Amino acid sequence: MTSTMKLPSSVESLLGQEAEYLLTYKAKVSQDLLHLPGADFVERVWLNSDRNSQVLRSLQILYSSGRLANTGYLSILPVDQGIEHSAGASFAANPIYFDPENIIKLAIASGCNAVATTLGVLGSVSRKYAHKIPFIAKINHNELLTYPNKFDQIMFGDVEQAWNLGAVAVGATIYFGSENSTRQIQEVSQAFKQAHEYGMATILWCYLRNDVFKQDKDYHVSADLTGQANHLGVTIEADIIKQKLPENNNGYGAVVKATGESYGKTDERVYTELTSDHPIDLTRYQVLNCYCGRAGLINSGGASGKNDFADAVRTAVINKRAGGSGLISGRKAFQRPFEEGVKLFNAIQDVYLSGDITIA
Repeated sequence: MTSTMKLPSSVESLLGQEAEYLLTYKAKVSQDLLHLPGADFVERVWLNSDRNSQVLRSLQILYSSGRLANTGYLSILPVDQGIEHSAGASFAANPIYFDPENIIKLAIASGCNAVATTLGVLGSVSRKYAHKIPFIAKINHNELLTYPNKFDQIMFGDVEQAWNLGAVAVGATIYFGSENSTRQIQEVSQAFKQAHEYGMATILWCYLRNDVFKQDKDYHVSADLTGQANHLGVTIEADIIKQKLPENNNGYGAVVKATGESYGKTDERVYTELTSDHPIDLTRYQVLNCYCGRAGLINSGGASGKNDFADAVRTAVINKRAGGSGLISGRKAFQRPFEEGVKLFNAIQDVYLSGDITIA
């Protein structure tokens, strides 16, 4: 199905002075290099891969659900913040979400393709909802109860448990660049291998974490470093990559300048020929590192705040025009009244349904 919905008037108003800047920009790297989203994405991109028939079916289920069904785009509700940020910090603003069923209800009411959350949340309601909305079981997390707080993704569940509760996909996070990243890469690689054997799709949160990435800017969101994290993610056969929207570039150079030591490897053409300062170019570089879009790139809009609707729509426009595959929205949705959360998701989805918002 081709997007035919006209540009919602609210999109331009939410983008404000950035509307022309974002909606008319022509990207530096041609879209001809990309495997773009579309109704035939699974068949066109994954059919000749090593993914078995059950994995192809699971991917198709993800892409065929919710308001964005059969567009090639994804709108996913993720709620693992009860572990990652503590339940109190996450749900005090809206206590109904201490009850897992309301998380699932929000995803269904919002027309999401899937809900990505913890083993406990999904397991507590699986018989009632596993056949109503695709489940993505997040199997590792960082917990903040240990003193002093530490940042390390550890396994909270396993692939067989995810399969038993009816999940069509497993999700995991790797903190690339952290002192524990080698172990995390090995653990997640093995888990993704098993998930594919069980017929489930795989989604990887490719996050960066190292204090050296914070210099004059926060280079945890630099295009070159996040792009390389994406490339490592697809190397362990993540089918879908989750990444933060890039905000700057040349994280490699910033680390070298700050430490006076050699770090990693890059090429000047990354900055002169493949990217610019424009957010669509920065995000397209992330897509390039996802095997030119063979693995769909889904971005997030960051933490919740007073400009949630504008931030979310802006992120969706950048992701779509860069050649990405959708948006994942958590705190922006569940830390507000239920109906407002639904409207937020619908505003995001309207961007992907609009035929007037095209690939740059």
